[in-house]
Amino acid sequence: MNFGSDNVAGIAPEILAAIAAANVGTAPSYGDDAITRRLAAAVAALFEHEVSVFPVATGTAANALALATLTPVWGAIYCHEASHVQTDECGAPEFFAGGAKLVALPGADAKLTPAAIEAALTERGVVHHIQPAAISISQTTEAGTLYRPAEIVALGALARRHGLALHMDGARFANAVAALGCSPAELTWRAGVDVLSLGATKNGALAAEAVVFFDAAKAEGFAYRRKRGGHLVSKMRFLSAQLEAYFADGLWLRHAAHANRMAALLAAGLAALPGARLRHPAEANEVFVELPERTIVALGAAGFGFYRWGGAGSACLRLVTAFDTRQSDVEAFIATARDA
Repeated sequence: MNFGSDNVAGIAPEILAAIAAANVGTAPSYGDDAITRRLAAAVAALFEHEVSVFPVATGTAANALALATLTPVWGAIYCHEASHVQTDECGAPEFFAGGAKLVALPGADAKLTPAAIEAALTERGVVHHIQPAAISISQTTEAGTLYRPAEIVALGALARRHGLALHMDGARFANAVAALGCSPAELTWRAGVDVLSLGATKNGALAAEAVVFFDAAKAEGFAYRRKRGGHLVSKMRFLSAQLEAYFADGLWLRHAAHANRMAALLAAGLAALPGARLRHPAEANEVFVELPERTIVALGAAGFGFYRWGGAGSACLRLVTAFDTRQSDVEAFIATARDA
């Protein structure tokens, strides 16, 4: 009954089976195996576009190496002040980019707007200023909200107008696709996204993410950065097998849709309680809810796991549902909160 994160969930049986199947016999190393080649074709079909696909083991590596590839050492990366790259990557994007600067911007419900970015852009060609290089957005956001296609199109247009690259942190990309009912293409390259950090770990994988470039020219040098950054896995087939199983037969969207439904049920039940307030719209698989302290204490005493958003003593809980969250646990959480 742990709603602290979708990272607390186990491995999906289908993905575990794929790892076991990849464990039979031998295969070439460092990505020169049949599974990794099949994965590249599967991702291209999924996005209806030629892509360059690079599996890595962690979301931090995916984000940091992708942004380092897009940004010179004197460059600026515009991101939301609550974004994962800004608050939870321990400086990895700046480190791997050799000193490029994250420029953190405000925005309601953890979303960037073209106006906020326009206001922060520094003048090009002035040697005293960092030079605008990239925009990074999260889908879903750190507030559990979603960028609609039109919002991404607007950011993509801004990026092209100013010669910026557009990166998407898609740790929960599946939840966004499932919630919005859009195609993966509509939420990425058709809207102007250049590079996607495509996550699977939070949605049933053991440890598997992929950096997806929609423009091969922008991927130049990434293979060397991945090796230099310690993420060229020798037995790459085990990462690729997870991702191949993840996308097979729509597993990724079924998992995400279930997590989203559980979050919607949780949000509706809690919002109906006296003294409760949703801080953000619950649009995917995260719920941010403010509750009376006595209720929070009671939930903890009942054995529920959760995260106080903002640190110890905060009245706001972040509750995250996963591909294997049980409806009975959601109902028990609501009932306990109601009783308290």
